This record gives sequence, structure tokens and C-alpha cells, in this order.
Amino acid sequence: MKCLLLLLCIFLITHRISSLTEKQFNATKKLVRNTCQNKSKATSEAIDAMRKGNFNQDKNAQCYIHCILNTYNLLNKELIFDWEGGVRTLKENAPESIADPGAVSIQNCKDAVKTRSDKCIAATEVAKCLHDDNPTILYFYSIFLY
Repeated sequence: MKCLLLLLCIFLITHRISSLTEKQFNATKKLVRNTCQNKSKATSEAIDAMRKGNFNQDKNAQCYIHCILNTYNLLNKELIFDWEGGVRTLKENAPESIADPGAVSIQNCKDAVKTRSDKCIAATEVAKCLHDDNPTILYFYSIFLY
């Protein structure tokens, strides 16, 4: 059942549809978090710490972020951040209050990946950049950690 719901969410996110409501957006985030947390074995404590800006976490937590980016097709096999795809997905699906400031931060983090040898570290570099770029609002960054 979880797999079916995940596929539905991915379909909604990757296809042009009207923006999700705040409630739908939050439900999608919760589903993706649960799926990626189970897959990566990241603890809730580590995820919560990252929400607060502490990205100095174990490998499982870093791989949790990779799972999230991979779910949204935002980090390819060469570990290149698809920032344009992130902006497009955000603008097409997120509520306006999240989409506009999130798009700015995504553009500011287009070159965030410095580590090309480890997918989990590369993903964490993207998430940390998004958080550091604008920690006062929980926009696109919130997809990763809620």
C-alpha cells in the first residue's frame, strides 16, 4: 500500500497539475519521510536535528536526504543537483507561500554539491545549503526533513 501511495505522490509531483493544497503537500511530505526513513534507517532524532540545522549526523541520516532527493529526481547518478527541475517541481506543485522563496534558495544552491564520491554526503550538502540560504522559512527544504 505504501508503494502505491508513493507512486501516486511521485506521479502528482512529476506531472503538470495544479498546485497541491497545503494539506496535500504536507501529506506528501509525511509519506516520503516515512518511506525514506524506513529505507535509510535514519532515526527521528537525527532528522529532527537536521530540521534545526545540525547536519553533522551519521551516514543513515545523510542517506535519508539522498533518498528524498532521489524520490524527487533531483540528484542524478553523477551527483549533479537538478536545480532547474527542483524549481519547476516546486512552482508546479507547492503552495505559493512555499514555491516563491523556495525557488530562490534552490537557485542559490545550484552548485551546492562539492562531494562527487558519495551520494549521501552530496545530498546532505544540498539540504544544508538550502537550510543555510534561508533558515527562517520552511519552504522546499521542509520536504527533506518533515
